[in-house]
Amino acid sequence: MHTVQEILARKGPQFNYIDAEAFVRDAITLLKSENISYLIVSKDGKYMGLFSERDYTHKVILMNRHSDTTTVKEVLTRDLPIVTGSDSAEHCMRLMNSYKTRYLPVFDEYEFKGVITIHDMMRESLAEHEDDIKNKFGEDTSNTERNYWI
Repeated sequence: MHTVQEILARKGPQFNYIDAEAFVRDAITLLKSENISYLIVSKDGKYMGLFSERDYTHKVILMNRHSDTTTVKEVLTRDLPIVTGSDSAEHCMRLMNSYKTRYLPVFDEYEFKGVITIHDMMRESLAEHEDDIKNKFGEDTSNTERNYWI
């Protein structure tokens, strides 16, 4: 399995940032327009946490808050386990499973590097599986549609 640093390099630069002072309605609008499930919350360029669809449903809707008056910093998630660039994908999967989370912030020496998601882990696992098949059978499976894996 690859390292977190390799996975982040394949993902490319993170673009899904929102300011901590933004209203939840703005965050939800951004999630919908970009078709993404989380935002990286920052204040003055510094990582604060993540805002996800789950934060919206659990901390806004179910708590009877209003997305027009609630700021992202009031409902973001701060207490996620952290990984480093040298950690393995397997380590990330174990953390996600034990902490029941879909997202892991990546830091190297106190510097925020990005986010590893459960979708990244799924792609990693599928790619590894495809490589195993290719190595075992000598087939090119990259263009083969395999609906039964999903």
